Amino acid sequence: MLIKTKPRILNLDIKAQPDDVTCGPTCLHAVYRYYNDDISLEQVIDEVKQLPTGGTLAVQLANHALRRGYKAIIYTYNLITFDLSWFQEGIDIEAKLKEQMSAKSHDTKLMQASEAYLKFLESGGEIRFEELTSTLLKSFLSQDLPVLTGLSATYLYESQRETGDQQIIYDDIEGQPTGHFVVINGFNPETRMAYVADPLAKNPISTEQYYQVRFRKLINSIMLGVMTYDANLLIIYPK
Repeated sequence: MLIKTKPRILNLDIKAQPDDVTCGPTCLHAVYRYYNDDISLEQVIDEVKQLPTGGTLAVQLANHALRRGYKAIIYTYNLITFDLSWFQEGIDIEAKLKEQMSAKSHDTKLMQASEAYLKFLESGGEIRFEELTSTLLKSFLSQDLPVLTGLSATYLYESQRETGDQQIIYDDIEGQPTGHFVVINGFNPETRMAYVADPLAKNPISTEQYYQVRFRKLINSIMLGVMTYDANLLIIYPK
């Protein structure tokens, strides 16, 4: 007998990001609010470490959550930072990160990301790899866990590539693919749609900050986030 799963939407309230580089802290703030954590968006923005070029990484959001007493798990698809062989049983990821840092010390962004991941592991965070499917995403949402994800905004929005660090300008010739953070807060199994809470108020895909997108499109957007040090899921939950 086929058992139908009802649509599930988590009651998540997300604010509009104040500028072009604070999508990550704004999503993190929305997750905190979901857990009734009374902290202002301004405080989250001030406390989350940013990259020199603007923006932040999922692991930097996770480190902030760990400092506030949450548990955090990162599911990574970032092949720039991680080799999938590191997720085999018995492999010390921390040691592998340090070994890679020695071999690629010229790569500034990789050094910054690796240092943040080492801090994440030392603070009790977990890094996992599991095939990215709609079933995986639904498994978190079915446990009432919102999914903070880094993805390719260029692919999700089907927009022009972009230039600029602190202020984004669309430019299809000189632009580069751009990363973004959103929160997945629900799904409809009958329509195969995911519900997304987007911190970008005036986004190219919707006139609202809450919209639906097909799981296939969402998963492709997450995977293409590998081009911008994204391609990850961040699951945060209270201890």
